[in-house]
Amino acid sequence: MPENRNRRQTGTDYERAAGFYLEQMGWTILEYNYRCRSAEIDIVARDGEYLVFCEVKYRSDGTKGDPLEAVDARKQQRIRRAALYYLTEHGKNNVPCRFDVIGIQGTKITHIRDAF
Repeated sequence: MPENRNRRQTGTDYERAAGFYLEQMGWTILEYNYRCRSAEIDIVARDGEYLVFCEVKYRSDGTKGDPLEAVDARKQQRIRRAALYYLTEHGKNNVPCRFDVIGIQGTKITHIRDAF
């Protein structure tokens, strides 16, 4: 159990680091860890006119692969479903939106806009 708790804390720390990175680019963070029945979205943010749903993946090094590769088709589908819940719940059905992925490997941040 402590290992899972530490992993969750590590994930939270890097999600906050990604949020700080986005804020430095002028984005507004609306929510961290939006949860619904089907999935969780790490960061919901505003980038100009866009509502952006961001998935954050961290790897300490390359031994377990590139963090961006962890966002496979199944994960993308879960995030899409969660985004639909978010849009409906917040009455934002006519807002342009996109899905970004932020990969953090060691201290390097890679941001893929409109990733899927």
